[in-house]
Amino acid sequence: MRALRVIAGALGWVFLAVLWFWAWHLKDPHLRFMRAWELGLLLGALAVAIAVAWRFARGRLRPVALGLAFAALLTALSNEAASRRHRAEVEAASGPVAQALGARFIVGYDDAAQLRDRVRKGLIGGIFVTGRNVKGRTAAELRDEIAGLQALRREAGLPPLVVATDQEGGAVSRLSPLVEPQPALATLLDADVSDEELKQRAHAYGARQGRALAALGITLNFSPVVDLRPGRAPGRWDLHTRIDERAISADPAITAQVALAYEQGLESAGIRGTLKHFPGLAGVTEDTHHFAAVLHTPAARLATHDWKPFQEVSKQSDAAIMLGHVILPELDAEHPVSFSRRIVRQVIRGEWGYQGLLVTDDLTMGAAYNRGLCDATVRALGAGVDLLLIAYDHDKYFDAMHCALQAAQRGAPDLLLPERADARRLQPSR
Repeated sequence: MRALRVIAGALGWVFLAVLWFWAWHLKDPHLRFMRAWELGLLLGALAVAIAVAWRFARGRLRPVALGLAFAALLTALSNEAASRRHRAEVEAASGPVAQALGARFIVGYDDAAQLRDRVRKGLIGGIFVTGRNVKGRTAAELRDEIAGLQALRREAGLPPLVVATDQEGGAVSRLSPLVEPQPALATLLDADVSDEELKQRAHAYGARQGRALAALGITLNFSPVVDLRPGRAPGRWDLHTRIDERAISADPAITAQVALAYEQGLESAGIRGTLKHFPGLAGVTEDTHHFAAVLHTPAARLATHDWKPFQEVSKQSDAAIMLGHVILPELDAEHPVSFSRRIVRQVIRGEWGYQGLLVTDDLTMGAAYNRGLCDATVRALGAGVDLLLIAYDHDKYFDAMHCALQAAQRGAPDLLLPERADARRLQPSR
């Protein structure tokens, strides 16, 4: 019996620790699937923990257990109150500063009706359309929905929304079946054809995809993947990145050749593509959707190898570049590339001379979010990144926008840099 009591007591303390951790991380993107009932479930579990601690804890352990439980309760309620306050303050925001900052966010959504006020007031600059927006719907319904949002912008005298999606072909085809599925770009290399015919096929692939996207109202596609193929199977915990299955080739010259022709095909239909994921994920084994990641490949090797497709394609097209949440310690040991001032300003804008559109990967991915969404947001804006993507857990837009507004009120330097430098690159290419 004593052993059972010890085990039960240990489990009780573990349960309390889990509840405290959960309360501290309330509304974490990993728990988005339970967002509608998360707070109620947590409060119910804490009520049980308090009752059990009161009934079974003995001596000095009782106040400790009750203290932990009540601390978790207050933490959860505080986080919930802060979330609601941020949402209310953002929805009430207006004026040129709010519009200038809002223009820098691309957000996902579940219900377009909930976007209408933000669209009309200029509190967002774009939307991200994905599988949950097309499920069970017709192309005409999605097209009308996007057109309705764009009409709100025209009525308000605001620039058009950037309408983005993730239609790479192959496994990552967020708008299929509304957009006809296509095999991954890498399959174009399966046929033994000349370089000229390969370029023609890649151009035709891009043009076909571009026409289908344009027919829906899409303006920006997060494709092509120009990370080089690492030649290894995904790791055990690589659940989503899986670059070897999405990359075009391990050869930078072939990757650039196919990607450029594909991008030009997209542009022939009025769609801008996106080169991803800079600085290249071939040497990264972690899945940045969930974990921090460090790229140990020397910068000199990256410059002559992995970065060639980014440079070659961007010089000859209107392609955007997506910044990944990867730390490149040789250039910035503290911040991921997606919000590294040094890498954005000195390398991409400076050494490369790239003046096109820069967009972060989703800031609700673990590699960015776990470092602090507020810090990531303000640093990315200050670094000169044009568009911040908040796609998967789009409720986090309110926290991020609130941080941006607060930083602007404090007079954070260079927060509106791209807006001053060249607002044109924030607009759709067509």
